[in-house]
Amino acid sequence: MLTAKQHELIRFIQERLEDTGISPSFEEMKEALDLKSKSGVHRLISALEERGFIRRLPNRARALEVIKQPEDATPAPRATLAANDTIASAAKRMPIAPEPANDVIEIPLHGRIAAGAPIEALEGQTSLPVPAALLGPGEHYALEVSGDSMIDAGIFDGDFALVRRTDSARDGEIVVALVHGEEATLKYLHKDSGMVRLDPANAAYDAQVYGADEVQVQGKLAGLLRRYH
Repeated sequence: MLTAKQHELIRFIQERLEDTGISPSFEEMKEALDLKSKSGVHRLISALEERGFIRRLPNRARALEVIKQPEDATPAPRATLAANDTIASAAKRMPIAPEPANDVIEIPLHGRIAAGAPIEALEGQTSLPVPAALLGPGEHYALEVSGDSMIDAGIFDGDFALVRRTDSARDGEIVVALVHGEEATLKYLHKDSGMVRLDPANAAYDAQVYGADEVQVQGKLAGLLRRYH
């Protein structure tokens, strides 16, 4: 069952697609639903996407497609040709392909995380603006990288790690691992015989091995932001 806001959003998206052929921007959706921030829109879209009501078209931040309606879960109406239509006249009525947009959402920025020896993960009150196209479904937060132990994975000191919040991950994924409940580090995750190995991506550093109860996965790396000076 969808929430009232989820119902309202999917109807707004469908109406805009039928009227203009272009999905609304995050700002337009925020105003239509009377939300305080675009992050609320992102959470609603992620929930609808995970439940199969909408999907994002690849490589376009603003391109959304309604797959089914909440009332009867039947496919959303698609453009079709009537028997007496000509190709030329039908082409005039077909929706125009959405243009890429630069929608930006703000996600929590929780201090610094080590790409070296574990350091404390600081809980900050600030936020980081991130292009929506860099984030998939789910809840995200950001951490500033400190250290060079992941440089061979393309992660450098001063980068911002965009992290999808989760408490589980597969072997070989880059995760935010909380060690002993107080220190966080960014590493490749490997599990073996009740032990957890956190591997760097720099030959100058050794792997860190802990008991399974000493490490808690707090998220998986979803993307990176880098500033050039």
